[in-house]
Amino acid sequence: MKRETQNILLILLGGALVKIAANGDYLRYVKPAQQPWIIAGGAVMVVLGAVAIVRDLVASRRTVPEEHDEHDDHAHSARPAWLLLVPVLAVFLVAPPALGADSVIRTEARAPASAAVANAAAFPPLPVGNVVPLTVNDFVSRAGWDSAGTLNGRTVSLTGFVVHTDGSTLLARLVISCCAADAFPVTVRLRGGEADHLASDAWIQVTGEVVPGTATKDNSYTPDFTPASITPVPTPKDPYEY
Repeated sequence: MKRETQNILLILLGGALVKIAANGDYLRYVKPAQQPWIIAGGAVMVVLGAVAIVRDLVASRRTVPEEHDEHDDHAHSARPAWLLLVPVLAVFLVAPPALGADSVIRTEARAPASAAVANAAAFPPLPVGNVVPLTVNDFVSRAGWDSAGTLNGRTVSLTGFVVHTDGSTLLARLVISCCAADAFPVTVRLRGGEADHLASDAWIQVTGEVVPGTATKDNSYTPDFTPASITPVPTPKDPYEY
């Protein structure tokens, strides 16, 4: 690859990183805490690429021009290298969507990491209120591991996306520790059939109650949930839980 192509590729890649960090698209790939590092890394790449281009332009003015036919040969051989810019331009112009229903179907749900503390400390009581908003991660942890039954008889509100699999409709969220590469799903089985007509990956907010004792190791800690209401909601800016 010619130096000119390398430098332009470096600038475009750095610019793409700064762009997704500035507009929030980076949340499709990593945790919010990574934003400063993405901006810093992208800015450094842009600066290095720009400095290299300026340096090469200055150096080229001090050298004797090559013969015309040799220049044509180099230009022709460099054309395939420019094809490497296509995926970078694709990321720069169109950010891929966050992981969704397909990832949930391909990856077995498991007990949330927060459940690991269940044997060491009891879950705190739920806040007072007619409807208690919870993350799906917290809800699944309590449903599978809370021996005190703090969810029982309480109306909670959960937000997630729809997954249709094996004749069931699930409410799901993907939990990440660092980035999308380590994401794993936490899921809730929706009873009653009210969500069966919704499209996969549609985001909804559901209120209702857990069916006690339904989150077990045998079903990958997927509790049953009896909805009282289901409301479509926009896709959140940050689609993951932590």
